[in-house]
Amino acid sequence: MAIEDYLTIAPSTEDVIETDAVIVGAGPVGLFQVFELGLLEIKAHVVDSLKTVGGQCMELYPTKPIYDIPAVPVYSSYELTENLLKQIHPFKPVFHLGEEVTDVAKRSDGRFDVKTNKGTRFLCKAVIIASGVGSFQPRPLRVSGIEKFEGTQLHYRVRDPEIFTGKNIVICGGGDSALDWTLNLVGKAESVVLIHRRDGFRAADASVAKMKELCENWEMQFEVGQVTGFEEADGQMTQIRVTGGDGVTRRMPLDHLLVFFGLQPKLGPIADWGLELDRKQIVVDTEKFETSVPGIFAVGDCNIYPGKKKLILSGFHECALAAFGASRYVFPEKKTYLQYTTTSPKLHKVLGVPTPSFDD
Repeated sequence: MAIEDYLTIAPSTEDVIETDAVIVGAGPVGLFQVFELGLLEIKAHVVDSLKTVGGQCMELYPTKPIYDIPAVPVYSSYELTENLLKQIHPFKPVFHLGEEVTDVAKRSDGRFDVKTNKGTRFLCKAVIIASGVGSFQPRPLRVSGIEKFEGTQLHYRVRDPEIFTGKNIVICGGGDSALDWTLNLVGKAESVVLIHRRDGFRAADASVAKMKELCENWEMQFEVGQVTGFEEADGQMTQIRVTGGDGVTRRMPLDHLLVFFGLQPKLGPIADWGLELDRKQIVVDTEKFETSVPGIFAVGDCNIYPGKKKLILSGFHECALAAFGASRYVFPEKKTYLQYTTTSPKLHKVLGVPTPSFDD
């Protein structure tokens, strides 16, 4: 099954959606938060401004290996996301992708009104922010008028690499993403030219060495310079103007322009929710990772506390304690006890798995 097969996407509705909890962010930590809430029988809807799940990992390096997930020697971001979706599938989370939570307001009875930029409205008992370092926006190419080609000839993300086969490709950037896609497209595209404003790179040494080797073998080109303009004909971008370090501007024909200047994190509307912040990060306690507003929790890279380390495994730990904290608001009359998935028939039922027999 593909990732899409594990996703339940919410249909558009004008009605208020009542649920136990709303999770803001569908990265690895947001997905695992669904699991920890699910073990406590807390239902959740998940909202993410990106149009896919997996967060920063899937956006920036879906195929790159991750080595620090406990008991898994190596994982790609895609594999991590896919297996998290498998893990939370029994809890039937509902996803609202391509939407940004803009407003969170607390009612007098302690519940929260939550609203997105698409007009989706929720009424819930707890809010868990798992937004990473914020919503990511690509750093754009600052060339007047070129934005009209975005999505057709100007690309800040690669959705379908096949469209570049047999085409003339120019790639801008000096980081891992720029080098990775340069190396990936050489031999598939008709031509590949890499442009960076200087001769130094912020990419893996092996990638830089391979790129230089390809240039020496005339399989691609590297130019020091910056894109300063473009030419068009019949509504198509036909050339870009590149100004080099020598001050000379040259024209370069192309079919597609890929720009990898990195992503700029923006805390966005979260900054206006009345939460205590420290350097644009959300201050939480370490007992239940609750914010300064009771009933709102923050887990993963978006929060800050003494000794905070921005690791996926740290975020997973925070999810467990946040779930127990949220249960006090979702089930105020019920005492929540710690149970183990190895031995608890109740949790086995929730997970939809048989209770094992430990008889010899």
